[in-house]
Amino acid sequence: LVQVCLGAIYAWGTFVPMFKATRPELALMMRPEVLGISAPVYEGWSSRAKELKRTLADARGTARDEAKAAWSGFLKEKVEPGLEVPEATWGTYQAGYSGIQTMSVFSTCLMVFSLVMIVSGRWQDRVGPRRVALLGCALLGVSYLMASLAVTNFWWVVGWIGVVGGAGIGCAYVCPIAACLKWYPDAKGTITGLAVAGFGAGAYVFIHLAGSWGGLLAKGGVPLTFRTFGLIFLCVGCAGAMLLRNPPGWEAGPAALKGDGPDLEQGESVRTGTFWLLWTSFMLSSGSGLMVINNLKDFGVREGGMSEANAEQALALLALFNGLGRVVWGTLGQKFGPSRAAVALMLLQAGMLVSLPGLGGSVGLLALGACWVGFQFGGNLSLFPLMTAEQFGLRHLGGNYGLVFTGYGLGGVLGPILAGSVWDALHSYDRAFWAASGASVLAAILVSRVRRGVVPA
Repeated sequence: LVQVCLGAIYAWGTFVPMFKATRPELALMMRPEVLGISAPVYEGWSSRAKELKRTLADARGTARDEAKAAWSGFLKEKVEPGLEVPEATWGTYQAGYSGIQTMSVFSTCLMVFSLVMIVSGRWQDRVGPRRVALLGCALLGVSYLMASLAVTNFWWVVGWIGVVGGAGIGCAYVCPIAACLKWYPDAKGTITGLAVAGFGAGAYVFIHLAGSWGGLLAKGGVPLTFRTFGLIFLCVGCAGAMLLRNPPGWEAGPAALKGDGPDLEQGESVRTGTFWLLWTSFMLSSGSGLMVINNLKDFGVREGGMSEANAEQALALLALFNGLGRVVWGTLGQKFGPSRAAVALMLLQAGMLVSLPGLGGSVGLLALGACWVGFQFGGNLSLFPLMTAEQFGLRHLGGNYGLVFTGYGLGGVLGPILAGSVWDALHSYDRAFWAASGASVLAAILVSRVRRGVVPA
């Protein structure tokens, strides 16, 4: 329950097209009654928009440029002149963020998330998982409720979702992982995958809740969606947090509960070369996956000419396979060794990332790419805590994984911001995806050294 709520941050990509939308684009994304548009007029626009989208999705070469021009002309010459919407209404729903701004909210959240884990991991090591997770879920719920009050104000959203929400995720995230590893020390790979699978599955749930299941974005835009998410986090997340506790006798530290490593504390683990190999490879591999997670829907809509529903489905499949990958790769890591599994994962991820730009024009191919990337990315989140436990022990896992996780936080800044910058400059994500593929290969090279044991600094 806790991880499903925390995983909603991976649904951020479903907000990106609406945050970046112009007024004509936004009018086609929402129900006509929300903006006060007459139903017959809207139906005419919607029918024509579907025709143009289909043409754009099928076009290649010079025909694609013509299709893009026809789409832009339709928005400017047909939709925009017919919009008679009060400025106050636009002020509620139309954010008009740039690519960098939309990614900055997500990246800020991930960075704060990872930094707070340095402290919260040690805190839950001392007091147990329940109180820390409860605070985290409460902060996350409040952050979305407050952000819903002014979604068109970039700094307001960054402050609440990025800073407060990120702090909430940082408090709660490590608690289920550390607790489950202590309960099941003989099945660390599988249980780590299961413990974090909810994070990926949560994105699947919340993407559909915002889109095809609940239709929240169409019914009330980002404000309604944020309010609904916030209430769910407060109710469901906090209920899950109340169920967390360490196994009986954990504080006494019986030998059966010790990890494979020497039980190093934060100050000791950070002075090893192994720590920095883990940290750097985590930054490169996770940053590559996070770039795709937060731009896949926008990539499908803007470059592939897909409908909102088709692009959303690809993003939802990515989230679903993200959760599945955590369980499968965690189990593979337990069987073959987490560093060996991580090398294979990163190379497979690199192969798909370099191919991804060519898949954007086909619904089926983009869905395949989304499943592939999601499956590999999810494995990062089960293999890295497993490698951390293997190298540094279980007793201080919360604190040690909190430090390793700052690599993920930095990757969450660099990857999405790179994609947003490339889009703003070139109106294409291709070069960003290629750079991410190279980063994944480098991550595989670095993590391959971890299997040799703790490397001196």
